[in-house]
Amino acid sequence: MKLLSIAIPCYNSADYMHVSIESALVGGDDVEIIIVDDGSSDNTGKIAEEYAAKYPDTIKVVHQVNGGHGDAVNTGLAHSTGKYFKVVDSDDRLNPNSYKRILAKLKELTHKGEDLDMFISNYVYDKQGVKRKKAMQYRHMLPKDQIFEWDDIKHLLKAKYILMHSVIYRTQLLKDCKLELPKHTFYVDNYFVYYPLPYVKKMYYMDTNFYMYYIGREDQSVNEEVMIKRLDQQMRVNRMMVDAYDLKSLPSKKLRNYMFNYLEIITTVSCIMAVKSGDEEKMAKKAELWKYIKDKDRWLFRKLRYGIMGFWMNLPGRVGHRISIIIYHFFHFVFGFN
Repeated sequence: MKLLSIAIPCYNSADYMHVSIESALVGGDDVEIIIVDDGSSDNTGKIAEEYAAKYPDTIKVVHQVNGGHGDAVNTGLAHSTGKYFKVVDSDDRLNPNSYKRILAKLKELTHKGEDLDMFISNYVYDKQGVKRKKAMQYRHMLPKDQIFEWDDIKHLLKAKYILMHSVIYRTQLLKDCKLELPKHTFYVDNYFVYYPLPYVKKMYYMDTNFYMYYIGREDQSVNEEVMIKRLDQQMRVNRMMVDAYDLKSLPSKKLRNYMFNYLEIITTVSCIMAVKSGDEEKMAKKAELWKYIKDKDRWLFRKLRYGIMGFWMNLPGRVGHRISIIIYHFFHFVFGFN
């Protein structure tokens, strides 16, 4: 069994996929790399096969009809055989020094018979044209260099929400919880992290900048103009997160608070993208989202809608909308939304 499976979803990634693949190859024999060609129309599939021919013991390629990023992650997980599982987007890369440290620690813990559910490390906003890259780290929130559980977490800050870039999950945990991401939907990364959390018992945090998250393409899904165009998909993921669990019934208070904070940020982003659009149809969908949450869980609705972020993101009228946008940019600066 390989120690770590890395899924690299690729859609028309021929111009840049080599960066992520080459960075993943640093893991050597401990790693299997699953390149998922998600119905590409360029040379993505050909390039993937060339890598597989060159590294037959490390790389395997799966070609599929286009199903979107989430479906490609599903496929990568289905074909994974490693003890642990990570997703690396085709335009991102891994820091080689951090990579080796993490593999060494996973190997050490495995030899000791320790089965982690989630391994957490830092990620860096690799924004083009910016000299000082911003790192998202968790050193003031999570115990470092030790196995810990939810009740051992120090301070649950909204700014320190865990993204797909931060996390390595135990493969069998993801399969046991029956994680399945929706097809043809962006922003599923949040559901990928959120849904398995109640199944997580043992965690480990290494304070190292492992994942380099590329920011720079105009068509990137986190570009605000793109997010506004795809607001339906953002809200679909938002509703899925609402549906996933009755948060107030979760046994761990810190897990419950962390998952609420995560959901609050996602709901804030959904609302402010509708406000920033200035489009009546999208504003109507914002109202529909709030009705959906209210009908689903009134306790959750009250906490989200009348919390600090919910209040400021839903001020009425044109002046209120302008104030909401200003406050959002403040939250964006403080909490580091991507």
